[in-house]
Amino acid sequence: MRVAFYTLGCKVNQVETQSLMRMFREAGHTVVAPEDRADAFVVNTCTVTAVSDKKSRQLLRRIRRENPNAIIAACGCFPQTDPKAAEELGCCDIILGTGDRAQVVRLVEERKKEYTNVGDALVRKEFEILPVGTDTGHTRAMLKVEDGCENFCTYCVIPFARGRVRSEPMESALRQARELADAGYREIVVTGIEISSYGKDLDGVTLIDLLKGLCETVPNVRIRLGSLEPRTITEEFCKVLSTYNNLCPQFHLSLQSGCDTTLKRMNRKYDMERYRASVSLLRRYFSSCAITTDLICGFPGETEEEFSETLQNIEQIGFSAMHIFPYSKRAGTRAAKMSDQIIKAEKEARVRRASEVAKETRTRYLQSLLGKTVSVLFEEEENGAWRGHSKEYILVEVKSETSLKNQVLDVEILEILGNESLIGRVI
Repeated sequence: MRVAFYTLGCKVNQVETQSLMRMFREAGHTVVAPEDRADAFVVNTCTVTAVSDKKSRQLLRRIRRENPNAIIAACGCFPQTDPKAAEELGCCDIILGTGDRAQVVRLVEERKKEYTNVGDALVRKEFEILPVGTDTGHTRAMLKVEDGCENFCTYCVIPFARGRVRSEPMESALRQARELADAGYREIVVTGIEISSYGKDLDGVTLIDLLKGLCETVPNVRIRLGSLEPRTITEEFCKVLSTYNNLCPQFHLSLQSGCDTTLKRMNRKYDMERYRASVSLLRRYFSSCAITTDLICGFPGETEEEFSETLQNIEQIGFSAMHIFPYSKRAGTRAAKMSDQIIKAEKEARVRRASEVAKETRTRYLQSLLGKTVSVLFEEEENGAWRGHSKEYILVEVKSETSLKNQVLDVEILEILGNESLIGRVI
């Protein structure tokens, strides 16, 4: 069969889709681009916001309209949280949730019709080990080591879509890392729904243990971390992991708000004092490290004074990059029922104001790298310039007449290009 894939949402969805692609290939099928004629479509959906749900529904309807005779399998967070809504679309042959993905290949091969098997995410106890996806055209691979979240933030439906924390056994994660290294990858991104909780369900194993094991198992491969909860950053975390040269000094610490009262309404488990302490620890142990984050603007009840406090804190912390979003009401969450919902125009205005501060802090960070030497993994060539990312996840360009594909080289930084990337020369 010719099978096409669509992926909506987060990096975890992306890595799961890559695993499914591999499973179909190993079963003898051909993976094709979505625009090519396909016998079956597998859609890995997202439900993090109401907009995500809408995009999932629209995509599924469009695929059916354009491919009336194809098998369509919908899986992921949208059908997991609302299987009835997925069924009522009337365009999906196979409906699965966020568990038991391994059955997708068999169900598509059997050309199942009107098949739904979602289950209750909150009762799952086992981490589903899927084969790692490998694509030799890429230099960076993702390794999913954890699923589920138990934080129950007031704006988030993901615990109900993904269930409770489940960790991949350490020996399995290390085996998959070796497989990726043997396939030629020079960087592995450790990802999951909430990787800070890795090991919570295992006996005596922590995220620190996993990262030590990964760094030692594939010493010639860069290890990059996904999003971290600020309380993960302890003296032990920094002291142990700063000794590994292949651990990338880029740390994505989830913020969401820079105001304690707003964080409390969000049911976040830290305050700004703890957040700043985490940043200080990282900067003490990891020279020139990059701190990145996410920010929600216009959360219900956020006053102008609270938002101003957030702006002040993000300016003082000095993030190298920020993902900034307006608050999006998600049905089924406590925040959706809160009073003092903020109008769309005000949320968008706050996004613009926060983006201006983020632009300034990024400029400061890029300027701090001028004249320094950074290690760059080169990925692609464009108009005679080779581009790649430094360990700090900054895009760097150099001129080269020879291919630098998948090479890790030291680069002296010479100038800033448009506040987005750096220009340098290979040493």
